[in-house]
Amino acid sequence: MADSRTVTTIETDILATARRQVLEEGTGLTEAQVLEVLRLPDDALDELLELAHQVRMRWCGPEVEVEGIISLKTGGCPEDCHFCSQSGLFDSPVRSAWLDVPSLVEAAKQTAKTGATEFCIVAAVRGPDARLMAQVAAGIAAIKDAIDINIACSLGMLTPEQVDELAAMGVHRYNHNLETARSHFPNVVTTHTWEERWETLRLVRDAGMEVCCGGILGMGETLEQRAEFAAQLASLTPDEVPLNFLNPRPGTPFGDLEPMAGPDALRTVAAFRLALPRTVLRFAGGREITLGDLGARKGLLGGINAVIVGNYLTTLGRPAESDIDLLGELQMPIKALNETL
Repeated sequence: MADSRTVTTIETDILATARRQVLEEGTGLTEAQVLEVLRLPDDALDELLELAHQVRMRWCGPEVEVEGIISLKTGGCPEDCHFCSQSGLFDSPVRSAWLDVPSLVEAAKQTAKTGATEFCIVAAVRGPDARLMAQVAAGIAAIKDAIDINIACSLGMLTPEQVDELAAMGVHRYNHNLETARSHFPNVVTTHTWEERWETLRLVRDAGMEVCCGGILGMGETLEQRAEFAAQLASLTPDEVPLNFLNPRPGTPFGDLEPMAGPDALRTVAAFRLALPRTVLRFAGGREITLGDLGARKGLLGGINAVIVGNYLTTLGRPAESDIDLLGELQMPIKALNETL
């Protein structure tokens, strides 16, 4: 076993390389380098978070992008994503429901009041049918008539024709998470493939919409697979990467997994920032049970530059005011709408 002096030297070398390569040159870490960072001990965490924060400030700036999300169609999904209580294949308490257009507009208004520039319309489907596309079109038109906010969508896998329709509606960013590393994906979903998700992302990018793609951490993946996932996201060059942490849902195959430990979550946030120095890195679902209030503060000072405020699709989040107040306390300005158009 290496003595403490050798271990300290290794830690210093890893962080020094990351500082030179990422902070000074703006080049993200490779898969192998991300794995080295993920293996750093807890006593190196504060220095790692500080470096990730410096990278975020240099290559992204101080602004934080705020977003709210709403579920247009909840539950009854035919897919078997093992983390998701919206699957119709599992014995979970979530049942199928649709949101009407006036409720959608009201949710967008409430989101805008927080200072958010992003409002994401989400549906629990494999991919949208004609009814859903019509509902989305009506909702987007009504929101645009009522308020000024960027509209994103997350509607599952798309055809080329649907991608063009969404672009024509004015959707500026499309979310479709790869969820996890390609090598781990068959352990998470069996009703569709990682490659099918990648194809939708390619279509979205080709249509000129921004690409939002991230995943969920803590689904039984190894450190090697977390590093693999970071590298795969970097090769996609997404505009935004939402980082979720598994919040085990009763009745799902992953319902008995333990939530990710706070230090592991923070180390992963920093590692993903060092792999994606110029990307919008968003705190998303599960951070409340994984990190709590202190962890949220450390994450915002450890590479994060965007947050989802309020509740998520089937789980409760922090009150929007809590996140807005924290941003003010940390002197992190909320990104203005005119800077995102």
